[in-house]
Amino acid sequence: MSASFAALPPPPYYAVVFSSQRSPGDDAGYAEAAQRMVELAAQQPGFLGVESARGSDGFGITVSYWRDEAAITAWKRQADHAATRAYGREHWYDHFELRVAKVERAYGSKSKA
Repeated sequence: MSASFAALPPPPYYAVVFSSQRSPGDDAGYAEAAQRMVELAAQQPGFLGVESARGSDGFGITVSYWRDEAAITAWKRQADHAATRAYGREHWYDHFELRVAKVERAYGSKSKA
């Protein structure tokens, strides 16, 4: 998964923040599953984008952006996503936290260089 900023519409929209600590040793299929989840999410109604980063220590944060809470709920119920989440909890993560937030304001800056 390449690191880049999501191109998002003006707020309001929702952010699902998934922070995780990877389990040591079990990398079998992880990168492929993560990429597949991004591709699958991109096909879901209400998906706006995703940003993700993971450090060499295994700590990572993925933020997915959604039009509304109904879109988030539909994604949570999507069968392939549900199966991958269950597998990940068992095999890939020592610890994770998921937070859902409504984005009311957003701004940024881009270097001219």
